[in-house]
Amino acid sequence: MALSARKVNVTVCLDRDVKENAELLFKELGLSLSAAVGVFARQAIQQGKIPFEICDPFYGKSNMDELKRIAADIEAGKGLSPHNLIEDGAEDE
Repeated sequence: MALSARKVNVTVCLDRDVKENAELLFKELGLSLSAAVGVFARQAIQQGKIPFEICDPFYGKSNMDELKRIAADIEAGKGLSPHNLIEDGAEDE
């Protein structure tokens, strides 16, 4: 698909800190925020998808390490205290 060389204005809403940090980063890379958005759009069109992996921070290394540590503590019985369990079946009415 050929793209027209005519430019159009696009309005994008970002949190102020995201915009400011993005502008600083792209300036260091020699790009304006507008040029970076254009690069993103062209790459998305060329690849037919978002041109990078989107990941959930829950699955990040530090969180996964913490979850593994907690699971190991539970398996070892650390940090657990006895508690009353609801017996199988319906409670007395």
